Amino acid sequence: MPPRDNATARQQRLGIELRKLRERAGKTARESAGLLSIDQAKISHIEAGRIGVSVERIRRLSTFYQSDNEALIGALCDIALEHRGQHWFDEFRGKLDPNWLNIAELEHHATVMRSMQSITFPGPFQTENYARALFSGVTPKLPPDEIEARVEHRLKRFSIFERPASPQYTAIIHEAALRMRFGGRKVVREQLEHLIDVSRMPAITIRVIPFTSEDFIEVTQPVLYASGPVPELDTVQIDSAFGGRFLDAEAELKKYRTLLDIAEHASLDPEGSRQIIHHIAREL
Repeated sequence: MPPRDNATARQQRLGIELRKLRERAGKTARESAGLLSIDQAKISHIEAGRIGVSVERIRRLSTFYQSDNEALIGALCDIALEHRGQHWFDEFRGKLDPNWLNIAELEHHATVMRSMQSITFPGPFQTENYARALFSGVTPKLPPDEIEARVEHRLKRFSIFERPASPQYTAIIHEAALRMRFGGRKVVREQLEHLIDVSRMPAITIRVIPFTSEDFIEVTQPVLYASGPVPELDTVQIDSAFGGRFLDAEAELKKYRTLLDIAEHASLDPEGSRQIIHHIAREL
């Protein structure tokens, strides 16, 4: 099987974790290749996510690496068993930038999520009109079919909260985002009312950092911290105008856990947050 041209972020993460296990065990790629009776280049491709790896080989490698972390090994085996076409976001493959599929895939497999937004609303909670207003303002302008594909993809991201066991999601939003009038008063009022509605769902917590907060929080770009089925698979996604980045180094994960803790401490409680959202919506 030839190497993949575009491995997903999740496929790459599987390879990264296998490489970490190998390096902790002090094994070389040559030694791992010898165990599996393959050439060394294939180990490099596996660890880069460019080719798949079977559950049987993952378990053989984990034994070779003397790993006793059964929870992590089991989670890696689950990733190996996944295939394209089994989730809703696969229908957008070839229509949208792969990063769009990666963020939907990250949310789909997360157990707990925390996000921080300072200018716009979290993607999964955006209304159709609000999302369309954002995408219509992109420079250079997007063709109509691209805008519609992006809007459809964004709306479908909310489907994770319609599952029997939906992930817990805490969204920390700065008051500045609530007062931005992207799309006009009517669009923003609708968006604010929708935010109040979703904040009452059992799995969703909305917290607002008011303008009166005196704490500076070093999170100016949208940040999402997604907890995996095991801590080793936690991921931070940073969004920007130049594309999203996925971070998995422990130092980076710790930094953003701390930043989100600070942001949550500076925010209003859920009921106080609903009140300020309702107040801003009434002003429009």
